[in-house]
Formats: sequence, structure tokens, C-alpha cells
Amino acid sequence: GQSEHTRIAVAKSRNKKKMAVMKSMGVVGSGQMGSGIAQLGIVHGIDVWLIDSDPNALARASKSISSNIQRLVSKGLLSQAAGSSALGRLRCTKSLEELHSADIIIEAIAESEDVKRKLFLELDKIAKSSAILASNTSSISITRLASVTGRPLQVIGMHFMNPPPIMKLVEVIRGADTSDETFNATKALAERFGKTVVCSQDYSGFIVNRILMPMINEAFFTLYTGVATKEDIDTGMKLGTNHPMGPLELADFIGLDVCLSIMKVLHAGLGDSKYAPCPLLVQYVDAGRLGRKRGIGVYEYRKVPEPVKPSPRL
Repeated sequence: GQSEHTRIAVAKSRNKKKMAVMKSMGVVGSGQMGSGIAQLGIVHGIDVWLIDSDPNALARASKSISSNIQRLVSKGLLSQAAGSSALGRLRCTKSLEELHSADIIIEAIAESEDVKRKLFLELDKIAKSSAILASNTSSISITRLASVTGRPLQVIGMHFMNPPPIMKLVEVIRGADTSDETFNATKALAERFGKTVVCSQDYSGFIVNRILMPMINEAFFTLYTGVATKEDIDTGMKLGTNHPMGPLELADFIGLDVCLSIMKVLHAGLGDSKYAPCPLLVQYVDAGRLGRKRGIGVYEYRKVPEPVKPSPRL
């Protein structure tokens, strides 16, 4: 039979082959995150199936991806040929069954553990045995998602920042059982997309949100307790610490509902009272003041009509 040495070499080269494949990718969920991730895939030479149960959402995503690619072409960042071959690699469908041959499937659906677990159960049945199942969650336990599948070694978190085509970071989260092969293949894919990878263990909030959300929450406490005006809080952090946006402005951009739900996850998962959401943040969300998407959050974004100046009497 083979010598031990040959056997190891063969296994290694087989692993290398495994690493090199990544020819096709499924993305489930065609919202802002899902469509951004799909766009990254097709621009970097990967065949992408974008899946959504809502045909209107799919149509919107497909439209926004084509117009983004047109924009890249008109800016000279992509040749016309590269742009049209990228669009040729995108398939939009509502059928999960199409994902049976994908090398990796990235889930980007609603930030709800129950909904994600149901999906992972389905994907585990459909996906080929070598496929990696990744989640774009910003706060849900990868270990718990992996536990509903028969392939916990091949489940990983791949948290893109919004919007995925622009932001340079991907947080890769290792669940309790995620293998080195899975981690390396996922990291290689993110790097192929031109991203920098940071690796987090599977604890609430991972790296970025664990640090960012308490900062936003503290900014709300600073406003709530009357320490300073919202403008001065934001200006203080922008000019005093070189942040491009102040924390309250950033919260409006992210969505106050999203900030609140991540604070609740941190509070529940880490159990420390320092993560308790600020009552003012809770009240704004209760009032529907969710930020830019609603036209009002901490700040007003609705266009206020200019008051008509009375004409000067001569």
C-alpha cells in the first residue's frame, strides 16, 4: 500500500483542490445585504443563485444589482464585457432546490434565530455534502445554528458590513465545531472579494457590534440624562476621536430598531447590566422613530418645506 508520507501528500493536495473550487454560491435573502453579497460574487467570477420567497424583492434586487454594475462600468472600474459577463452569472429564483450544487450558501434573511434555524435545517438537506453553510448574522449564535444541521464542522458566520460591495471588512465567526478547512475556505473567499477578514469566536455581538452598540447606547444615555445636545455629542465624537459619523447619526443610519435588538442580544447573552438598552432608545423605537429609513430618528430627515417669505412691501 501507500507509504504514510504519500498518503498525507495526497490528502493535502486533495484539500488544496477543495480550497480552490468555490465556483458557485447561493445567497438566501435578497434584501440590501443579500443583494450586495450576490453582487460581490458575480463581479469576482462566481456563479450566484440569489434566492427569495418574495418575487418583488427578487425583482428589486436584480434591478439594483444591474444598476450598480452599470455604475461600475460607467466609472471605468469594470469593462463593459466584464460587466455583462458578471450579470450573466446571476440567477434569481424562489426555489431553494437550485442550491444543490453550490459550493457555499450564505444566508442573509431576517435576524431571527427561529427563522434562521428552520432555513439551516432545509439547507442541510438540499446542499451537497461538501458545501459550507454560512450565515451573515450580526448577532445570532453560529453554534446554535450549526446544531440543527448534520454538518456542524461546515457551518460558519460570515458577517458582511453594510453595504457589502463598499465596506472593506468581513467578520468570520467560528462556531464551537467549525473546522480549519471551513474557516480557511471562507477566509479565502472573502479575500477574493477584496475584503479584510477578522476572526471572532462565537459570543454575542462578535467583535464590531460588541464594541459599537454599547458606544451608541452610551451616547443615548448621554442625551437621555441631559449631559449634552445630540449635535454636541456627535460633534464631540467626530472631531474628538476622528469618527466619520457621530454615534447618534450612525444609529439613525443603521436603524434604531436594529441597534435596540442587538443591545437586547448582548444583554441576554452576556448577562451584564452594562448592556441594558437606554430607555430613550426604547422609547424612540416604540414611537416608530427608527432613523433615516422612516424620515425621523434622533434627527429629522424629512424635507421641511421652506417657509414662504412675505414679499417686502415697497
